[in-house]
Amino acid sequence: MLHRYPKRVAYIMLILTALVATFPLWGETVFGNQANFMLEKLTLMLILALFAMSLDLLVGIVGLVSLGHALFFGLGAYTLALASPDFSPASMWWMLPLVIGVSACVGLIVGLLVIRTKGIFFIMTTLAFGQMLYYFISTSQFAGGTDGVFIMFRPSLAIGDTTLVDLDNPYSFFYFCLGMLLVGYLFLRWLTRSYFGQVLDGIHDNEHRMQALGYSTSGYKLIAFVIAGVMASIAGMLAAMQYGFANPAQLGWHTSGEVLMMLILGGMGTIFGPILGAFAYEILLFVYEHATTHWPILMGLTIIAAVLVLPRGVAGLIIAPPWGSKSSKTPHDTTEKAVASAQPVTQSKVD
Repeated sequence: MLHRYPKRVAYIMLILTALVATFPLWGETVFGNQANFMLEKLTLMLILALFAMSLDLLVGIVGLVSLGHALFFGLGAYTLALASPDFSPASMWWMLPLVIGVSACVGLIVGLLVIRTKGIFFIMTTLAFGQMLYYFISTSQFAGGTDGVFIMFRPSLAIGDTTLVDLDNPYSFFYFCLGMLLVGYLFLRWLTRSYFGQVLDGIHDNEHRMQALGYSTSGYKLIAFVIAGVMASIAGMLAAMQYGFANPAQLGWHTSGEVLMMLILGGMGTIFGPILGAFAYEILLFVYEHATTHWPILMGLTIIAAVLVLPRGVAGLIIAPPWGSKSSKTPHDTTEKAVASAQPVTQSKVD
């Protein structure tokens, strides 16, 4: 089975999760009057972690580097903004399926076109689709142009007159985002450990060999592309709920570049690495922005240093620490491991 990590990975992630989940208990003691601001930043980190995790399915698992992933992030935000009533909150019971449905349809259409390309051509076609939607939205009056669209009310999560989760409450919304991140993580963990995930591993390492074994690799990559797009759209919807607006900047190539840097910083192909990367990136961004107006230089140098010193990202320090055994490997350290895992199950194929 793929994606077997040392037990310390689970222990460390559980400790970090508990630390984040209990922030409302100790946040005010540590940060004082800044506790509410830190809660907002922490909520943003959870949303960006879900966004980065969705990109990891494409980049780290399948091996498809996308510079247009923000297309789906912004699509989720604008779907919420344009579909929400003006004078009353929308229901999360139909808003969430709507975001999923719209992003899945767009992902299927775009995926059918971009999956035909590889390497640099895939990067450029995804970038092109993202920029096309960016310019279309930023020049459309119905979408508010460059100003974007404001969301007057967050969606409600209720059954009849009974409110299940008060999403207007910052703490409730924080736990709602934490729950969505955990669900996304468990889903991707299950997906990557399944037969489908083993085939994706094989495609990442040697697509030609997988085709020789009889797999329709285009079908697998298309499904992965759609799933990644849906998860990114859910993250975009949460971001729009937090700040109360959808803006064309959420669709831009720089947003795709930022989430890719989170992925590099955290560690690709690990599922939990992007979570660490999103938190690390936002913490460094906060520190650098308050240290100097030239913070982009510091951030760029940090990413370069991370690539040179930590090729596996922050996750690599947990999976195979320098002071420990050198035998631990990330899922894509060897080609033969992934392909061999897929060979015994060649009777069932995606056509």
